[in-house]
Amino acid sequence: MADYDVVLLVEQALTPADAAQVRSLHEAIEEPVTYHVLLPLEDAAARVEAAMGSLSGGELLASPAMTMREVDLEAVQEDCEERSREDLDRTLDALREAGATAHGQIVTDSPVQALVDKIKEVDGREAIILTRPHVVAEFFHVDWSSQARRKIGVPVLHLLEHETFDEQAGGGEGITGF
Repeated sequence: MADYDVVLLVEQALTPADAAQVRSLHEAIEEPVTYHVLLPLEDAAARVEAAMGSLSGGELLASPAMTMREVDLEAVQEDCEERSREDLDRTLDALREAGATAHGQIVTDSPVQALVDKIKEVDGREAIILTRPHVVAEFFHVDWSSQARRKIGVPVLHLLEHETFDEQAGGGEGITGF
């Protein structure tokens, strides 16, 4: 009997509750289910830019060269890689604790392209994308789920991390606040 391969693209580490929810989607499948987790590497440059953006105008104008010299981009990149590895390990542990067979990798290129490539590589039956709510990106259909639906020929399910199915259906915050 062939495996039922599911590719998960996650934005951050899954909680045990997230993992149990994902696992519950496949309880009735008779074939062995294998999850292939893709976690994008956090971008060090974006982290530095965000940190710089949080400085007040006076702090930045007082000594911009000094502030930029103090930033050790290599150290920030190493920190990002370490955080991504830890997030991937926590996600795989959570899935395994929920009774799943799970493998994973950190991706450095386009997350959607990595999803497309992994679906082809493992002959994936479905893709699940777990993200925080991105209302603007979703509205303009440039979010990962919309991009993936245009590129792959398997079902794509978008779930919100850290929310139950009921919350995502409108029982909690979800993206129903409009």
